[in-house]
Amino acid sequence: MSKLFQFNSIAFAQKYLGFLSEEKSLEWWPAWWMMRIKVTSLENNWRKVRITLPLTWISKNNGGGMFGGYQASLADPIAPLACAKVFSDYQVWTRKLTVDFQRPGNTDLELRFDFPIEKEEEIFKELEARGRSNPVFEYGLYLSNGELCTLVECVVAIRKKGYETGRIAN
Repeated sequence: MSKLFQFNSIAFAQKYLGFLSEEKSLEWWPAWWMMRIKVTSLENNWRKVRITLPLTWISKNNGGGMFGGYQASLADPIAPLACAKVFSDYQVWTRKLTVDFQRPGNTDLELRFDFPIEKEEEIFKELEARGRSNPVFEYGLYLSNGELCTLVECVVAIRKKGYETGRIAN
């Protein structure tokens, strides 16, 4: 594969944007930079996340609401990123993402993600017993008046390093 196709945006951000706060690093992450997100809260090691997704002329669909791809793009990695922070000795990725557009996104949207301590404890127990877990997280994007606009359900795969090959790394 040519060098052009081996670009890793996360490695780039860590190398060249490492002087920024974690919030600013997310805002400047290449996949979200053009979306102009604003991280308003990133608390307790990713256990509470709030991100504003602005409605702009670029993000509007032909009906005047927020393009669903913007919402899905922002929602997709949030639960896995939170799990990667909490379970740093494991590999983490999105296994399944369900996005339910319940209302038109005709204002700026706020993504609200919370990681309850009970779920964290449940995942730890499952990881100790089985070496893997597939927790389900439910969170949403909310209109500026506080109404739920988009319901997100994310199934996260958490595995010991080397699990996908069938061999557990030491």
